[in-house]
Amino acid sequence: MSLDVSPALLEQAERGEVDEQEFVDCVRTSLPYAWEMISSLVAQLKVDGGEFADNQVPPPSEKERGQLLRALASDAIRGALQRHFGVRLAFQNCHRVAVFPLDPAVDATYGRFTSIRSQLLNQSPELRDC
Repeated sequence: MSLDVSPALLEQAERGEVDEQEFVDCVRTSLPYAWEMISSLVAQLKVDGGEFADNQVPPPSEKERGQLLRALASDAIRGALQRHFGVRLAFQNCHRVAVFPLDPAVDATYGRFTSIRSQLLNQSPELRDC
């Protein structure tokens, strides 16, 4: 299971619309490694400025890697996180998470980061089975 959904939140979903902040809180508590990774990158981007902030350190275990995969592979989770933090997220190699400001001035950098070329250049034998 990717999220630990409370009975109250599940009931909300069964009735119709879900409060996005409650969903984001569910993500925060269910995927703490992914949450901390993204929130720390957002903080780094705010402090350092620049076109993006990224992580290049692989997670300490498969449990944490799984959290990143679940958070960033789900359109609903990824979209909610982007709206919550006010950033665009990018993902490479099962661990390289990047946050980009919502600023058209960085569109070219975002495009390069998410390009096929960048994906190929960021491959390594160590990460083949990540």
